[in-house]
Amino acid sequence: MNKVYVDVTELNKCVCLFVEDTEVIKAGSTVYPMSSNEKNEIYQQYADNYDIHFIFDDNIPKLSFYTVPQVDVFATDSEDGLIGSVGSMTDLESDSPICYIDGNKKCFFIANNLEEFLERSNNWKNNLKPYNEVVFYESKLEAEKELRFINI
Repeated sequence: MNKVYVDVTELNKCVCLFVEDTEVIKAGSTVYPMSSNEKNEIYQQYADNYDIHFIFDDNIPKLSFYTVPQVDVFATDSEDGLIGSVGSMTDLESDSPICYIDGNKKCFFIANNLEEFLERSNNWKNNLKPYNEVVFYESKLEAEKELRFINI
């Protein structure tokens, strides 16, 4: 089956795209910030107790890489690591795997989905497994040298 890639870093909406006999893969590194109005004790407890710092719109990290498939970063830790959903936007009801990206751009599998990650948040760092499903590029331009992108 053919594969094509769609850059989701500049899209401001969900996209569903079908191409006959072709696998369409979302690509790019995105950030899922919540409104700073949503900050509350529960999010602070995740930060204090589990070193999971959910991202709010008053403190959005700048990502220095481009991933294939998409990684949608929704939290950080105290070691400048990133936590994100692989292959789609962050959604509690999604079956997207959750990964951890350390400061050296090494990727680790955390959980099968966000719900499982939250259930195991008390020891998430003890369950990291190397995860080779995410490829890192310096930019979209670098990824385009190897992959076929389509514009929408």
